[in-house]
Amino acid sequence: MKILSAAYIGSFSKLNQLPALQLPEIAFAGRSNVGKSSLINCLVNRKKLALTSSTPGKTRTLNYYCINNQFYFVDLPGYGFAKVSQNERSSWKKLIESYLSQNPSLKGVIQIIDSRHGFTQLDTEMLNWLSLHKIRTLVTATKADKLRSSKAKSIIEKIEKQATAFDVPGIIPFSTVTKTGRNEIWKAISELLG
Repeated sequence: MKILSAAYIGSFSKLNQLPALQLPEIAFAGRSNVGKSSLINCLVNRKKLALTSSTPGKTRTLNYYCINNQFYFVDLPGYGFAKVSQNERSSWKKLIESYLSQNPSLKGVIQIIDSRHGFTQLDTEMLNWLSLHKIRTLVTATKADKLRSSKAKSIIEKIEKQATAFDVPGIIPFSTVTKTGRNEIWKAISELLG
């Protein structure tokens, strides 16, 4: 897809604050520090559209980005970050679940996992939740460039096998360094947008 414009719209902690202009939305979900912001930046060829941090747990709101004035990318709060209170983790969970289940503009979710670790328990819980709610999901395995080439194929195959248990047709290995998987992700996003 040709990116003509990509703009940060705002960060929202409540559903009644979401942008008035309703456009199709693609949400990005994953553990804290899995590379959601880096993936968004790579997809739109911008280095600092979505702020990245080496400190996990920086995304605490629904962060909206308008792409080509046609649809939104929505960066969800990362889950699994331990250095916040139980109350704050609970409020993030409620925000994410409310957003995913009550949003008619949502066209699909890109579930991001770290290819080096595969599905964690929290990733599996998220994927199961998406499956139960019949939300169209694409799984992408980030940091694929960090896999040893001798083991990469078997690791990706294992992740794909796990994903099929949730009716996910396959996964896309991705790397911000090599841009591996970028075109495939855009193709999948186009299909989600219809």
